[in-house]
Amino acid sequence: MKKTTYKNIPYLILILFVFNSCQKGLKKTIEVSPIKQTTICNPLDISYRFAIDGPSRREAADPTVVLYKDEYYLFASKSGGYWNSTDLIEWHFITSKQLPFEDYAPTAVVIKDTLYFVASNNNAPITIYKTTNPKSGKWDIANANFPFAMTDPALFYDEDRLYLYYGCSNKNPIYGVELDINTMNPLTTPIALMNSKKEDYGWERWGDYNDQDLSPWIEGAWVNKHNGNYYLQYAGPGTRFKSYNDGVYVSDKPLGPFTLAEHNPMALKPEGFATGAGHGNTFQDKYGNYWHTGTIVLTQKHKFERRIGIYPAFFDKDHILYTYTGFGDFPFTIPQKKISTPEELFPNWMLLSYKKPVTVSSEIEDYSKNLASDEEIRTYWSAKTGNKGEWFQMDLENESIINAIQINFAENDTQLHNRNSNIYHQYLLEYSLNGKNWNIIIDKTSNKEDSPHNFTQLKIPIKARYLKLTNHYVPDGTFALADLRVFGNGQGKKPNTPVNLQISRLEDDRCIVNLKWNKNSNAVGYNIRYGIHPEKLYHNYQVLEKNTLTIRTLNKFQKYYFTIDTFNENSILKGSQIWETE
Repeated sequence: MKKTTYKNIPYLILILFVFNSCQKGLKKTIEVSPIKQTTICNPLDISYRFAIDGPSRREAADPTVVLYKDEYYLFASKSGGYWNSTDLIEWHFITSKQLPFEDYAPTAVVIKDTLYFVASNNNAPITIYKTTNPKSGKWDIANANFPFAMTDPALFYDEDRLYLYYGCSNKNPIYGVELDINTMNPLTTPIALMNSKKEDYGWERWGDYNDQDLSPWIEGAWVNKHNGNYYLQYAGPGTRFKSYNDGVYVSDKPLGPFTLAEHNPMALKPEGFATGAGHGNTFQDKYGNYWHTGTIVLTQKHKFERRIGIYPAFFDKDHILYTYTGFGDFPFTIPQKKISTPEELFPNWMLLSYKKPVTVSSEIEDYSKNLASDEEIRTYWSAKTGNKGEWFQMDLENESIINAIQINFAENDTQLHNRNSNIYHQYLLEYSLNGKNWNIIIDKTSNKEDSPHNFTQLKIPIKARYLKLTNHYVPDGTFALADLRVFGNGQGKKPNTPVNLQISRLEDDRCIVNLKWNKNSNAVGYNIRYGIHPEKLYHNYQVLEKNTLTIRTLNKFQKYYFTIDTFNENSILKGSQIWETE
């Protein structure tokens, strides 16, 4: 009998072992690489600096973005520098030895071929700086002899004339003054332009929900010119509140007199994951689209713990200025052309992660796992350590299509201050259909870039039910997440039942309106749209789960119209009926 030999048995065994290992989930085999992103998701994912004083926390606020020589420059309070971008998506940090980065509310203006910079100084006259090469970080002094101090300055260039606006007070108004364009010194005495009227304008009232009877801080002026008119924007009621917004006045002259615009406030985002849209600026991109920057509030470790957001802005056919903040912390597209409506920016990626079941390697009391899926930037989960191997796992409950993921790290028990080269996170993000076989989505185990609100648009959408985030390195403290946010489509039923809205406006305080509606059984949340005309429902107020809402941001002299959109993990059902209130 002939003896049979199997020379290739070792190779067969190896192939079978690898195959079985993959089937059993013992070997990670697929990495879904990110692409060059076309979308962003608020808060902006930039290298927010740790404050130089205590407690240890990140801070950036009061942003100004300008377009200079076809590139964008972002300036923000207490950042130790500024950022440059070619596309409003990817930002690169620049520092300088000349600029006063510890002064609040830095701002900039382009005058011909030169970029000018100025920041607040309460204690001494301000200094104005200039450069023709901001990428170099080298700046010269344009005016070191300005005659007075100020807070929250804004420069506005208009047809070879230069204006300065400023003010930050719960007593004093916003001021404006024309400057000599050569010396940059005032030509006249500053003029008072506007101040709070909180008894009439609800958006100026103090508090997260505009429900406190204290004088608001009126601050953060900015001016745009459109169709021959000047739009004076201002922030209130205070930078620590979710209600932080920008109102707007209009005039046919740069120094007024100004009258309140019909639509107010022009930028408001009081609810959602990232709240606050006040004290920013309004600018045009390369294609002529308008954008509004704003300050996103955390204010937990310190009253000035803040982040930065950017939202699309528009002038409508009647030249009314408004900022669209509906779903303003969901992903949206940065366009490569001129657009005319907010809908052109929304990729229809819905939120999949809200209140989904979570398991973790460990947790600290008061920083429990459910706080990393609650759509609240002010709360977070923390593991007991920052050790390699601490992990966070989420069950989306159903097989879903995932298009993008935002990982929002939190700073727990850190002792970090300022900037250093060791501030970054390293981690591995995996996905699974069954909780056993795992594949890689994002491998940042060798990352050396600071990305505290890392947003990744996937090259190819994936199908998954489970996500697992494993820590490899944190710069200090423990492994902690404000939220792991997942966007895509839940592959389920769309909202299909319009809601019926009940409206009750208070007779003794017409700045306040109470809303109630019937719940939709398959809704994740609702987006209330309202405004001064049935075709101008420019305000957006997001509500998760609940079916009641009190809005305290109305102009008591105006009539309002309301509708309500219903959304879930699969789609948005636009409100078809409009209700009005006198």
